[in-house]
Amino acid sequence: MRVKPVIVVGHAALDRVYRIDAFPPKPTKVRALEHREEGGGSAAKAAAAVARLGGAVTFWGRVGDDETGDKVKRALERVGVDVASVRSCSAAMTPTAAVIVDGRGERLVVSEDDHVMPMEADWLPTGQVRSSSAVLSDLSWLEGTEAAFMEARAFGVPTVLDVDLGGGSLLARILPLADFAIFSAPAFEKHVEGSTDDGRLSALIEAGVRHAGVTRGAGGYVWKSREGGGVQAGFRVPVVDTTGAGDTFHGAFAYALGAGFDEAECARVAAATAALKCRRLGARLGLPTAAELDAFLIEQTGQGLAAPLLQDGLMADASEPRVSPDNSGA
Repeated sequence: MRVKPVIVVGHAALDRVYRIDAFPPKPTKVRALEHREEGGGSAAKAAAAVARLGGAVTFWGRVGDDETGDKVKRALERVGVDVASVRSCSAAMTPTAAVIVDGRGERLVVSEDDHVMPMEADWLPTGQVRSSSAVLSDLSWLEGTEAAFMEARAFGVPTVLDVDLGGGSLLARILPLADFAIFSAPAFEKHVEGSTDDGRLSALIEAGVRHAGVTRGAGGYVWKSREGGGVQAGFRVPVVDTTGAGDTFHGAFAYALGAGFDEAECARVAAATAALKCRRLGARLGLPTAAELDAFLIEQTGQGLAAPLLQDGLMADASEPRVSPDNSGA
C-alpha cells in the first residue's frame, strides 16, 4: 500500500541551464560545454524529487497561459507529478531562469517572475489536504501556503516550510502554521536572530515549530526539535551541479516524514537524495529512484532505504512507466 500523497505548494518555472569551464573575471563571451532546458522552481523541483522516489505527489501552483507554462506542466507530468491543480493564468508569463554552472558545480542564477501573477488561492482543492501525508511549501505563494497549511493544521497533517532568502519577509505570518521549518544557510543567518546554530534553532522551537533545521550543502544538516536534535553529515559524491539540491532535500524530507519516519531518518534520506542529485547537470536529471537511493545508502552506511519508501518506489517502477528527465519537450 502506497504512502498517501504529498502536496507541494509554490513556485514553478522553466530553467535553461548552461555548464561552462569557469566564470570569467570580466564580462565576455563564453562557450557552453553543455546545456539543457528543464522544469524549475523550488517547489516544483521538490515535487519532482518525491515523484522520482516513487511517491505520490500533487503540485499546487500557477504558471502563465503560454507555451512556457505548457512545457513546465509537461515536464512535471513526465516525472509523475499530478498537475491537475496547476492553474494557467491568462495575461501572465511563466517564470524563467538562466542557470550558469562552472566546473566546480557552483552556479549563477538569473531569474524573472511575472509580477502580475494572480495571488488568490480560493480555487485550490483544499479538501484534498486531509487525505495527504504532508504539505510542503517554498513560501513563494503566501495565499496558497496559508490555505494549504491552515487545512493541514485542522486535520493534523504535518507541514514543512522551505525557507530561502526570498521568503524571509513572510515568516512571521506563516511560521505559526509550520510544523517543520527548514532553512537554507543564508536565510537562516539573515532571518533568524542569534549568533550560533543552536541559539537560532532554539529560538524557532520556542516560537512554536516542532522541528527547525538548516541545510549546509556538503556540510550536512543541523536540526533541533522539542525532543532533541542532531547533525546529519553530508554524503560525498562527484559534484557536477548543485542546482536544486536544497529543493530535493525538502521534497525527500517531506516524503519520508509523510511515511511516518522519525526526524533522523528523514534527514538521512533527504541528505542522500540531495547528494545524488548533484551528480548531473540541472535540477532533475540526477534525481534518484528509490532503488538507486537504496543502493547508495547501503554502500555509504550499510543500511538501506526503510520500507515503505522502497516498496513504494519499486511499486511505482513496476506499475507506472516513468521517463527520466531529459531535454525533450521540457
